Amino acid sequence: MTKNSFLSVISPEEKEENRGSVEFQVFCFTNKIRRLTSHLELYKKDYSSQRGLRKILGKRQRLLAYLSKKNRVRYKKLISQLNIRELKTR
Repeated sequence: MTKNSFLSVISPEEKEENRGSVEFQVFCFTNKIRRLTSHLELYKKDYSSQRGLRKILGKRQRLLAYLSKKNRVRYKKLISQLNIRELKTR
């Protein structure tokens, strides 16, 4: 696995300016999730990594829920850029 296999949706200028934005945090969590998922395909019994993956998934889910409540347009744009599914509505 190479580090460059994960696409960067956010430009370098935006990375420097908006590190605290919800979009940037979701982008970073998505990269971590993809990296951990590929790791777990090789090491199926790595339970510590499974726990870490579940924690990161929960954090990303909470951030996406927040973004969908505050700004639905930005949420839809981010979902389409990162190619992830929408949140389940309760």
